[in-house]
Amino acid sequence: MSRLRLNRPRLLALAVAVFVLVPAANAAACAGADSASAAGAQYSEAVRCLLNAQRAQAGLAPLAADRRLARAARRYSQAMVRQRFFDHVSPQGSTLDRRVRAAGYSERTVGETIGWGAGTLAGPAAIVQGWMSSPPHRAIIMDGRFRDVGLGVAAGSPAGTGDATTVTANFGG
Repeated sequence: MSRLRLNRPRLLALAVAVFVLVPAANAAACAGADSASAAGAQYSEAVRCLLNAQRAQAGLAPLAADRRLARAARRYSQAMVRQRFFDHVSPQGSTLDRRVRAAGYSERTVGETIGWGAGTLAGPAAIVQGWMSSPPHRAIIMDGRFRDVGLGVAAGSPAGTGDATTVTANFGG
């Protein structure tokens, strides 16, 4: 896991492209978890439900949805698809810290995971399982300092794959 210190805030950032499908914990309990369709709010809610199921298994508090983090995440997912890049720093130099601050989120600690999948690997369960299968991503998701999450979902991929979904999860606390 990479940890970068910026003047005041702490920034945690990681990326993952989803290539394997393993059922995520409690996928059946989360509506839309197995859907490959990027259906906005329903997709985001399924991802948050799956993240919270993982956290609950570890005795962690659930993540609350935050509209400011979601706004920054949604814009970033859309930018990655539109501009065909997959990184935590945009081609224009935009960083997670700048994006969430511009969206009005002012907590000191923020983190980010990004991912994309095509076809059956584009669903919420596949995206979350990809993150949970990666120790650095898992560490961010399971970080007890985070209380809030904002999810941004965009149809398409940074690679130009049409039948795909790109997801950004911004965490704060």
